[in-house]
Amino acid sequence: MRPTVPVILAAALAAGALSACGAGSAPHPDTVKVAYQRNTNSKVRYTDDYLAMVKKEFEKTHQGKKIELIPIQASENDYYAKIQQMMRSPKTSPDLVYEDTFLINSDIKSGYLRPLDDKLKTWADWKQFVPAAKAATRAEDGKTYGVQDGTDTRALWYNREIFAKAGLPAKWRPKTWQDVLDTARTIKRKVPGVTPLNVYTGKGAGEASVMQTFEMLLYGTGKDPLYDPAAKKWVTGSKGFRDSLDFVRSVYAEKLGPELSDALDPNVAVRNVSEWLPAGKVAIDLDGSWLGEYWLPTGGKPWPQWSKVMAQAPFPTQHGQAPGKVSLSGGWAWSIPAKSRYADLAWQVIETLQSKRNAVEWDIRGAQIAVRDDVAADAKYLTSMPGIDFFTSLVKYSHFRPALPVYPRVSAAIGEQMENVTTGDSSVAEAAKAYDEQVSSITDGAVVGRK
Repeated sequence: MRPTVPVILAAALAAGALSACGAGSAPHPDTVKVAYQRNTNSKVRYTDDYLAMVKKEFEKTHQGKKIELIPIQASENDYYAKIQQMMRSPKTSPDLVYEDTFLINSDIKSGYLRPLDDKLKTWADWKQFVPAAKAATRAEDGKTYGVQDGTDTRALWYNREIFAKAGLPAKWRPKTWQDVLDTARTIKRKVPGVTPLNVYTGKGAGEASVMQTFEMLLYGTGKDPLYDPAAKKWVTGSKGFRDSLDFVRSVYAEKLGPELSDALDPNVAVRNVSEWLPAGKVAIDLDGSWLGEYWLPTGGKPWPQWSKVMAQAPFPTQHGQAPGKVSLSGGWAWSIPAKSRYADLAWQVIETLQSKRNAVEWDIRGAQIAVRDDVAADAKYLTSMPGIDFFTSLVKYSHFRPALPVYPRVSAAIGEQMENVTTGDSSVAEAAKAYDEQVSSITDGAVVGRK
């Protein structure tokens, strides 16, 4: 996940940004307004280029109809706040909006999105979507509110050259968390001057910290460690939660990770992929399947040698218990706001965006993991980037965040306690207790205690 800023600040910024993004202009019955996030790195424009291609195709095949692209250049939480502000009124609402699936249920609860079931039941391509992708945009009311255009998986990226200097194997396959930490300690001892292990932490990086680090750890400790779907309650008091916090504490207490000022920088994810990794300053990085997109000739930091220098390894479960590997998956979806004035035309744009040919094109350009069976089997997709087959293979080990409206607040509580143990402001026990109190308050006591 990408860097974030506090939602309250972002909401304040959003109101002033609406006129700049064009959403407040008078609606036209033949024009679909499409809002999406533009990368904060001005050199990264693969989303803009892809949407420009789709716009050209749509306008050619739908004579007299137009797409107005509304790019919002912002970090994730700032983007979320802006589109929520826009969707509150028919005067400013886009007709189509790009939604992170982790936020989609809170937007549904707020009444911002319209269900798409009437369209999906007659759309032949819907049968190609894997069950997890369909579930990702299905709300508690059983209706579907978006069409996911790809997913992602997470694993350990490591630098072969640094490993060679440290006398470590070229094909590294850690079996436990202890293996990961011991490898980082070896690198610190034998290759001074590099960061042995980058794991995102704290509030500034948002879901990059919570999903990409903490939940990668937590979901390797046991079944349903964050939310118990059978009890319909959030889990508190668990040893797995404390152990996950302790892993993060160990990385920063032992100075295996980046300097605190860097680790807590909201732009840490962008700096890591565009500066530290290409410069050989990080040995191991717990990160996402999309990194290669930055290093392609069309990316923000072209790095011709990346596929030879960087390798990938699955992230292990805590003690190597079955299934031995763990991953988290997310993804984004196209949704139609409830106050869109031209929902039928917006649906036609979704059909164009998710034709098989365009779905293949997007997954390649955006370094996405396919969520359609026909795309996953496509030869062009399978040969599009080094490592794509590795990351696609992790889908079967992958977990999705609880698709519940309260999740963003739970996530914020986790990020806060990660930061507290990272800085040493709280012990693991203190941070875990604080989280338990926070989540109990957030969920009105809908919690189940575990040891």
